[in-house]
Amino acid sequence: MESMKDPTILPPSNLGPQTNRLSSEAQSTSTQIIYCSPVMDQLMKLVDRIAQSNAAVLILGESGTGKDLIARSIHERSHRHNKPFVVINCSALRETLLESELFGHEKGAFTGAYARKIGLAEVADGGTLFLDEIGELSPAIQAKLLRFLQEGEMFRVGGKEKIKVDVRLISATNRDLEDDVKKGNFREDLFYRINTIIPRTPPLRQRREDIPMLVDYFLSHGSHRYLKRGLKMSQEALDVLLKYDWPGNVRELQNLCDRLQILTEGHTIMLGDLPEHLTETEAISNRLTITDFDPNMSLYELEKRYILMGLQHFQGNKTRAANALGITIKTLYNKLHEYGVFDKFATQGRE
Repeated sequence: MESMKDPTILPPSNLGPQTNRLSSEAQSTSTQIIYCSPVMDQLMKLVDRIAQSNAAVLILGESGTGKDLIARSIHERSHRHNKPFVVINCSALRETLLESELFGHEKGAFTGAYARKIGLAEVADGGTLFLDEIGELSPAIQAKLLRFLQEGEMFRVGGKEKIKVDVRLISATNRDLEDDVKKGNFREDLFYRINTIIPRTPPLRQRREDIPMLVDYFLSHGSHRYLKRGLKMSQEALDVLLKYDWPGNVRELQNLCDRLQILTEGHTIMLGDLPEHLTETEAISNRLTITDFDPNMSLYELEKRYILMGLQHFQGNKTRAANALGITIKTLYNKLHEYGVFDKFATQGRE
């Protein structure tokens, strides 16, 4: 691993140059981006450029990679930073509730609508509207969102008055929206309306250099830090974390640190304090170390065997296999078609 640079920690209120120290201001904020890896440095430079425009942004990335933090960073670096940053999780609400949350409703619009409700799109006027998990929107809501984005105006549910709203839209998803468009699950015209710029949040396995400082930060600033101040991790335990592929990404690492803060008995986290699935993965990795070259096996055949082994390991669950292999689900599908075994795995396991 390359020599470690100082961590870059970006609090939401930091609109000036990046700094390489944890300031008291940064410590008091709850949304921070901690990194030293080149891939994250490149992403944050892109964020600085994106922030200066009003372009619609679609943030892509696996679950747990911090898409919401990137969205907030774009807002805080923009000229809208003094206006609201409003978040709607599109997967958390039923269609009827989501429409009411997004656009609001008039008194008596439906059973239980005892008073007028201002929608979050209206609340975000002048600021930024962040639609998390936008790929989960129903076709009906997609159509209404498209009209809102095209015309800059909306109707509350049950209302007849046009309401003009000025918002910058940032969306995020872990889905392959291009594939959803091809399948007819997501409107093509809406897809092109929301994806003027597409930053991608890298999975943790592609930014392993950041793991040590993320561990230090979560142990010293996590919600359970009061239980054992000064808790550190041994190099042996850290080495296991550096080799693990983190299918749950930074969120999984944060949850692990919370668990270790509670359960570790001493002041140093040792190998035995780590969950079994981490140490078992390390043991399997050691057994799979290749020491001899086989002239009868091509790289193509080695890749094919390993991918199929991954699918067998996860009982045909393609999403889990793709995450463990470090490839996208689309790449995995292409590989299965290439190997001529797609039909064999088509109905195995959950997606």
